[in-house]
Amino acid sequence: MKAMLLAAGRGERMRPLTDTCPKPLLKVRGRPLIVWHILNLVKAGITEIVINHAHLGQMIVDAIGDGSKFGAHVTYSAETTALETAGGIAQALHLLGDEPFLVVSSDIYIPHFNFEECKNTLEDNDMWGNPHPLDQRDVAWLYMVKNPDFHPEGDFAMNLMGLSNDSTEGSTRYTFGNIGVYRPEIFAGIKPGSHAKLGPLLREIADKGQLGGELYRGDWHNLGTPEQLAALNAPLNPQARI
Repeated sequence: MKAMLLAAGRGERMRPLTDTCPKPLLKVRGRPLIVWHILNLVKAGITEIVINHAHLGQMIVDAIGDGSKFGAHVTYSAETTALETAGGIAQALHLLGDEPFLVVSSDIYIPHFNFEECKNTLEDNDMWGNPHPLDQRDVAWLYMVKNPDFHPEGDFAMNLMGLSNDSTEGSTRYTFGNIGVYRPEIFAGIKPGSHAKLGPLLREIADKGQLGGELYRGDWHNLGTPEQLAALNAPLNPQARI
């Protein structure tokens, strides 16, 4: 499995820190956010990594290089201007291959996430070895988290059948944790170089009943402001476990 780390965002709410440093290189507990991901990916045996970049992108290239110092092989997808999530993935699709791939936002802090679990999320066959019909198999698998204070309504409802846009009896809404596994064909209709958001695409997939997912209960922090970063780096912060 290959992985893509999204690193093209400007990080407006993190200014002034991101005026001189790309958000993925901001440090948490002494280590850049993006390096946390790279090390955990390599630990899980996922060593082929694509990184997209735009704002101050050369700083990311200079810091990570070809990835060999981390035990990885890193390639880059440069964007003149950030193309949004789906646009960035479509731009890098030729680097990601024909198999399902993992995509992770570089501005989340998930120090204990086990990427090994991502490898078997989108199965082609059922438990008896029979192929899933193409129009029924999951084409994306999202890792959801409990709704944070800034997003109390959540994104998708979770039930035994997968993720849906509409809540039903017995389902609970959760927030997309910016960690997902995708089949490449869902981005084939996006012209490389064009801007495209991921949210509308995921909602279309959910309406077709082909969006799977699970709840991640480990440490998850979406860093949006300098204050959040400072709180996570505070020595006595009980939430900053590593």
